[in-house]
Amino acid sequence: MTKKELATLNHNKGYNCCQAVVCAYSKELGIPEDVLFKAAEGFGLGMGGMECTCGAVSGAVMVAGLKNSTAALDAPNSKASTYQLSKKLSDAFCKKNGSVICKDLKGIETGNVLRSCAGCIEDAVELIEEML
Repeated sequence: MTKKELATLNHNKGYNCCQAVVCAYSKELGIPEDVLFKAAEGFGLGMGGMECTCGAVSGAVMVAGLKNSTAALDAPNSKASTYQLSKKLSDAFCKKNGSVICKDLKGIETGNVLRSCAGCIEDAVELIEEML
């Protein structure tokens, strides 16, 4: 099963967009799925209310940090490269979909839906696979 298929399956089971993306990488990251599920819970629905960053984008950024960080607690040395990677992911998502903001993607104020949740999840996973 591909990561995109797994993320879609997760979303169909009721995971929020962030959980669907991050939990698809549980085995690869070596982090139990329930831990990732808990960590990502507050990032769904545009961080709990559609006003902020899309959960799928947040999930992609979370995966970027989990994969890229050196976890050097005494001398953090990977922040800059993780920030660059996160910006690259966010910019590519925005270029493809017109926004990274949940309410804009869902057309809450405009009535113009830019991308479905399922589409956002697919795009986020595709970008992870391409960039990481």
